[in-house]
Amino acid sequence: MRLRLAAPAILFIAIAPAAVAQSASAPFTGRDLSGTYACTGVDGHEGAYTSTVTLEMDRAQSHGTRAGYHFRMEVPSYGTYRGVATADGDIMAITFAHDDPATQDYGTGIAKVTRAQDGKVRFDKFYYEEAYKGGNTGTESCVRN
Repeated sequence: MRLRLAAPAILFIAIAPAAVAQSASAPFTGRDLSGTYACTGVDGHEGAYTSTVTLEMDRAQSHGTRAGYHFRMEVPSYGTYRGVATADGDIMAITFAHDDPATQDYGTGIAKVTRAQDGKVRFDKFYYEEAYKGGNTGTESCVRN
């Protein structure tokens, strides 16, 4: 049996690895989301809360419009969450885990990055936690200070 690929498919297969390599080495040209954010959220189990989120870009792992970040969230009277975030333009994905693994309070969020009416950078996040108290979701809105 003979496999026949159309010319466009062959061209794509030939240039795709080069395109990926170029984007990984390109300098970062996107919006730097680093900073401290004041956040309000609503957790499916815990209700309303406030937090402070800090994002710090990993410049060695940020290329073109895509960036990697170290993530830290501090919730008064509850504790600290650490994780990573990755942004591509105005979309950001975040993984996080409470410092106390016994809480099983860890998850993944997706956020839309915009500018608030006063021009400050903000993100609005939806998150999912598989194990926390049998499963959980929540939302959070954060504005950079």
